[in-house]
Amino acid sequence: MLTYQLPERNKYYALYVALRGDISRGKLAAGEKLPSKRALAEHLGLSVITVQTAYEQLLAEGYVLSRQRRGYFVAEVNAGKATAAQYSVAPAREKEEYAYDLCSGRAPSRLFPFSVWAKLMRYTLAEEGGHLLERVPCDGDWALKVAIANYLYRFRGFAVDPRYVVLGAGAEYLYGVIVQLLGREKPYAVENPVYGRVPRTYALNGARCSLIPVGDKGADVEAAENSGACALHISPSHQYPTGAVMPADNRSRLIAWAERTGAYIIEDDYDSEFRLFGKPLQTMAGMNGERVIYLNTFSKTLAPSLRMGYMVLPPVLYARYRALYGESANVVPLFEQKTLARMLDGGYFERHVNRLKNYYRGVRALLLEKLNSLNIEKQIIETGGGLHLTVRLPDFESDNAIKEAAKARGIKIKCVSDYLLTADPRYDRIAVINYSSVDKDTLTGGKNET
Repeated sequence: MLTYQLPERNKYYALYVALRGDISRGKLAAGEKLPSKRALAEHLGLSVITVQTAYEQLLAEGYVLSRQRRGYFVAEVNAGKATAAQYSVAPAREKEEYAYDLCSGRAPSRLFPFSVWAKLMRYTLAEEGGHLLERVPCDGDWALKVAIANYLYRFRGFAVDPRYVVLGAGAEYLYGVIVQLLGREKPYAVENPVYGRVPRTYALNGARCSLIPVGDKGADVEAAENSGACALHISPSHQYPTGAVMPADNRSRLIAWAERTGAYIIEDDYDSEFRLFGKPLQTMAGMNGERVIYLNTFSKTLAPSLRMGYMVLPPVLYARYRALYGESANVVPLFEQKTLARMLDGGYFERHVNRLKNYYRGVRALLLEKLNSLNIEKQIIETGGGLHLTVRLPDFESDNAIKEAAKARGIKIKCVSDYLLTADPRYDRIAVINYSSVDKDTLTGGKNET
């Protein structure tokens, strides 16, 4: 007689799943007669209705056959054994715990402006009403496009026509749109080393990428000029992971190259809000709006889960965008777009960013203090911008040795070599200190020094 351990609730479903599993695995052979409903009910301590309901579910799905006055028999289920093996679940990997995570780019949750966001959401619901249920234009809600254009002018000194602002669900989505605009068959160029999702996303969209070495002045201009690429993806204001800042003369040379060849520069300004000392650097798009695609997101300033990014397209590419996507709806929910527009227009966003900058200045100062106190040879490389810096550690024999030594102290860390797409010995034994997710209270032993 069949024996199963069944939960207190949903007994019929648990019995159905158990029987189905035995049939799929071949434990109950095709043609074998199942116990009568009454016999199995008495054996398992169930009601006859419970067993009958389980049998009828198996019958409806073809796992058993019903023969009048003879009962239920196991059906021939040839694919069952293979299916059970094919979809076996791999054991879950144990998550490693660290006291300090210097790899994550997500800010501590307590820094998110929950009260402001909730208030603005209530205003949006009250004032927009049924408009929130309408279809969103392909390039985003006009109110947010205007708010972003105004913000870029206030914060970056970058005059933008709001018509050419395009909203999208994060940077990776926008990279894919760029490939559609410029063409899959054309060559693209990305920095090396680089944040891995950049080349992976281009590759997923069918683009071929060549690699441009990065030095202490950012992407190698001569390599870019000789790349034959139709587009060069760079972060000139604060390259990740090296932290290099591209000087004005190199920016001008790249713009001249783009004008001469008809190429485009994709300016990924991913953490420009976090120049912790001095004013933000001039954008390349502000230098030439015809050959530069400006791209940024709200992942660093608000949260990656909001999935909101934007780009400013040159007029020619915007016309092409409208031709390709004009009949499509925008992928970012209108409710979030309207709420963010209120946050930008009301000055809430800039006040929030200023609080974040003050917080991260404190984190950076504490980290530098701890790094300088280490009794080892080191060279700290940082430019006062962004939320990461690098440290050259020549006393260690390898990058793995650096990471293992950090792990032994409860620190999760990466090295520049983890972001290299092809080897470059210039970046051996350089640790990347990404302090986006560092909680200052942890650094101070629980003392609130905010």
